[in-house]
Amino acid sequence: MENNSIQKENRNPLRLQITKPLVLVGLMGAGKSTVGRRLANELGVPFVDSDTEISEAAECSISDIFAIYGEEIFRDLEKRVMLRLLTCGPMVIATGGGAFMTSDIRNAIKEQALSVWLRADIEVLLERVSRRNTRPLLESGDKREILTKMLQERTPIYSMADLAVDNNAGEHEKVVKAIVTLLEQRQVL
Repeated sequence: MENNSIQKENRNPLRLQITKPLVLVGLMGAGKSTVGRRLANELGVPFVDSDTEISEAAECSISDIFAIYGEEIFRDLEKRVMLRLLTCGPMVIATGGGAFMTSDIRNAIKEQALSVWLRADIEVLLERVSRRNTRPLLESGDKREILTKMLQERTPIYSMADLAVDNNAGEHEKVVKAIVTLLEQRQVL
């Protein structure tokens, strides 16, 4: 699978060799794409942002998919894209914030990949998502209230991830190193 949105590096200075996808989950603004790119580079595997893949498959932006077709169609596209990506071998996949909430996607990740929940405090999430106006689920109300509610609803599901790492300080290299350390401790992937 070669695609414009997949960024590949061929270096892996680590002893760690991953054999299946590593999937980053968490709320919007948790840093999944930023950390994911750096983690993929560190591991020497491709990086894929599932939202980019969905946009390319639909030939329009995520915001347009929500506006034109609605969330249900978006979730169907998300499921199809994620199930395809999980069969593509070792890579780092940054998911949309709601992907892990879908039981079919979550079960497929459990069977075919290793999941990492990137946690962040509400203030950090709010600051990050406020940088851009590309979050359809935040367009219809107070961002803090929406994020707080999402965090409360989604935390029990995100906590089902195989690993969890905090990403509050914005020091993404430290987060990458924490993930790599956890992977080395598990000695699986």
